[in-house]
Amino acid sequence: MHLDRKTVIILHNYSVNEPLTKMGGRTLDKLQQYLTKMKNLLELTFFRILLFILLGIVMFLSMFSNVKPEKLDLDLFVVAEQTIRSPITIEDKASTEKRKKEAADQVQDIYVVKKEIAQNRVDLITSIFDSAKEVKDEIKTDLEEQQKAAEQSEAAEKGSFNIQEPSPADKLARMKEKLTEDITKEISDQSLLALLQSSKGELTIAKDMTVTAINNVMSKRIPADGVENAKKSLEEELKYTSLNASLKSAAIELGRYAVYQNEFYDPTATEEARQQAVESVEPVKILQGQIIVEEQQLITRDIYRQLKLIGMLDSNNSIQPFAGLALITLVILAALYFYFNDIKLQSELKQNYLLLFSLIFTLSILIMKGISLFPEFKYSEISYIFPAAMGSILIRILINERMAVIFTIIMSICGSIIFNEGVTGTFNVSSSIYIICSGLAGIIFLTKQNHRSKILQAGMFVAVVNVIVIFSLVFLRNGQYDGIEYGFYIIIGIISGILSAVLAIGLLPFFEAGFGILSTMRLIELTSPNHQLLRKILTEAPGTYHHSVMVANLSESACEAIGANGLLARVGCYYHDIGKIKRPQFFIENQMNIENPHDKLPPQTSKNIIIAHATDGAEMLRKHKMPKEIVDIAEQHHGTTLLKYFYHKAKQNGLEVREEDYRYPGPKAQTKESAIIGIADSVEAAVRSMSHPTSDQIENLVRNIIADRLQDGQLNECDLTLKELVIIENSFCETLNGIFHSRIEYPEMSKQKVKQA
Repeated sequence: MHLDRKTVIILHNYSVNEPLTKMGGRTLDKLQQYLTKMKNLLELTFFRILLFILLGIVMFLSMFSNVKPEKLDLDLFVVAEQTIRSPITIEDKASTEKRKKEAADQVQDIYVVKKEIAQNRVDLITSIFDSAKEVKDEIKTDLEEQQKAAEQSEAAEKGSFNIQEPSPADKLARMKEKLTEDITKEISDQSLLALLQSSKGELTIAKDMTVTAINNVMSKRIPADGVENAKKSLEEELKYTSLNASLKSAAIELGRYAVYQNEFYDPTATEEARQQAVESVEPVKILQGQIIVEEQQLITRDIYRQLKLIGMLDSNNSIQPFAGLALITLVILAALYFYFNDIKLQSELKQNYLLLFSLIFTLSILIMKGISLFPEFKYSEISYIFPAAMGSILIRILINERMAVIFTIIMSICGSIIFNEGVTGTFNVSSSIYIICSGLAGIIFLTKQNHRSKILQAGMFVAVVNVIVIFSLVFLRNGQYDGIEYGFYIIIGIISGILSAVLAIGLLPFFEAGFGILSTMRLIELTSPNHQLLRKILTEAPGTYHHSVMVANLSESACEAIGANGLLARVGCYYHDIGKIKRPQFFIENQMNIENPHDKLPPQTSKNIIIAHATDGAEMLRKHKMPKEIVDIAEQHHGTTLLKYFYHKAKQNGLEVREEDYRYPGPKAQTKESAIIGIADSVEAAVRSMSHPTSDQIENLVRNIIADRLQDGQLNECDLTLKELVIIENSFCETLNGIFHSRIEYPEMSKQKVKQA
């Protein structure tokens, strides 16, 4: 009777309370159904392209007003009602040409000194003095010849010969024959006669003095209007020489005649200098964001011309900004499309990630646009309050780091346009730097921090980074700020970081539940002993709990050894036998100091109880909204294996049984983790049943169980390779040897313990 009562207690259907409210559960179910339909549609290329088109529309519309050219109704010589900045960078060609002309006009004419002129004039004067000497020598020669001829003639014998010296006129005539007409016109006869009447010594002295004076004067620049002054300078130099009056006068006249202009205008050099000056002029540019006209400033002709140049006066808005926005949107979407198209993931998971990314991106860009519409603050300041790290943190947790970095870069590009300080067509580089630094800070902090509680710490870390980045940008601008403004920057930087964490924490459960995503943080949370289901296992089936922990140790090590998800395997092991809590005492690990109830039951009933724990566990996990991966492990860890003990027991009892009736309903393991957990489950139970197992016994046992699974076809539907099975076998043996290793007894310590007792 006692057994029947226990049997009744154990066999009753144990109901699990729904953790969510009925309304919340129904809402979540509807959301999941809706998202499932969307993911199914995304399997088709048409709907994937349609999704990217919708994303492009969201991007384009959110940035449309920030690139739309501003149309202003401005007239010449009116007062501007607002400060107008240039939306573009463009060359002001009129101002550039004006500066070039000014630069060319500032170049003075270039004059060069021709040194050869001085030498030529010196040679000319020297030839005049030499001509005088030649005439004197010729006259002397003629007189000597006359003397010789007279001495030989009859007249000489009679003593009546008469030798006549040429007259001054004859000498002058001879002199002029040796000179050119130009010289004879410029040099007076008196000066030439003075040369002819002087001795050779006097001529040599006069020539040296004259040449020296000419060299001294013509070694300096003598422009056209400075020739007379140069001649006077030469005259002053020769005036106080020791020459006789007539020769001095002749030297002065010759010197004045020799002095000539030696500085001449060089058109080629002048043109080259002006060309260099023109080329050195930098183009005058109206820079993007440059103030064209201040508020209450008169619009002059030059300002009006600049406004027209930058297109602020055009009645028809240009389509170029919209084309540019469309192109940058197309580039971003194309990159995302090819990334998601080429990523090596299961189709269902790929569409899951795509839809998740799209929702987070849309939400983030809408928040960004909404913040930019607040008119109370300047654009450059309000951008710092945007929770830039929110989307990056969510994607880092729910998808992966690479996708989070891509998201951050895209958001920084959008932010540079949306927070463009009200200047159409400009880019706010400060906001772009701030967004990318804030997002990367959240990603980096969470790289090795996987607990949900770490999100708030990540927000604090992001807040610190935000403040540092804001101050770096403020200092780079070299602006003048007071204490209140610095305090304001600190506050909005902290708000941005904390708001990012708060929003991420608030949105994360909805994304995880709605998309059925099993994030690392969610897995770690499920390992907490305080979890409702784990507490049930621990209190109602402690043997099963211990068995699950042992299987978790085996599975995690094996999964990590082959590159599978070790954390998922551990969590799956904790819950894989949850179905046993309905009838815990029907499982041997929970039968401590009690009879085995199966000894009193027919094999068919025992078989049904044992097999039910897999389906019961899966059902319980579904009711508690556990992740699909955990439910699958509970449902698949036995695959379609045969309950050999009860099968053979039934045959021994003479019953007609089919092998299929004593097999688990399956399905077989679909993933590496499920397959490894199934093997580990069998291995742990088998080794636990052995007394003092040796390393060889453990190795043989593990090898036989794996071989049995292979031969039974239980691994046919997962992608485990034979090489990986060898690695799994070695991992199991290593872990089990560490658990069941031999212990050395220390006699002395034992005796001491006995005495102490």
